[in-house]
Amino acid sequence: MTDPARRPAAVDSVRDIVVEEILPHAPEKVWHALTESELVGRWLMPNDFAPVVGKRFTFRTQPMGNWDGVVQCEVLEVVPHERLAYSWKGGSTDNAKYGSVLDSVVTWTLTPSGSGTRLRLVHAGFRSPQNDFAYDAMSSGWGRIMGRISEIAAG
Repeated sequence: MTDPARRPAAVDSVRDIVVEEILPHAPEKVWHALTESELVGRWLMPNDFAPVVGKRFTFRTQPMGNWDGVVQCEVLEVVPHERLAYSWKGGSTDNAKYGSVLDSVVTWTLTPSGSGTRLRLVHAGFRSPQNDFAYDAMSSGWGRIMGRISEIAAG
C-alpha cells in the first residue's frame, strides 16, 4: 500500500504533517513539556514562548542559505491540557535550495488515553512545490520530536 504522505505532491497543492502517538504520561505532564519555554527549547529550539493567546514569539535555529534561522510565531489558541495552536512563519523568498517562505500553523491536541495521553500534532499549510524541502525535512523531524517530548514529560 502506498503511504499518501510520501506520494509526490500535486503542483500547487497544500499538505499537512500529522504525527500522533500515545505517551505514557498524564496530559498535565505533556502540557507542561509543550508550554514551558525552557522545556520546549530542549525538544525543539531556543524560544521566547509563553502560552498566552496573541503572544508573538520566535524559535531560533541554524540559518540555511538566505534564511536567518528565525521562525516567527504567534499563539493562536490555548486550552490548558487539551489544545495549543500557533502560527509558524519562516524561510526566505530567494532561497531556492531550501524552499521558499513557509506560512503554516502548528496544532497540538492532547487527549487522555488510558493512563497516558494521545498527543496529536498537525503542522498545516505546506504549499507544494515551494515548501517541499521543508515538508520532507520536518515530516521525519516531528516524528523524532515526539520521543523527546515524552522523555521530558517523564521528568
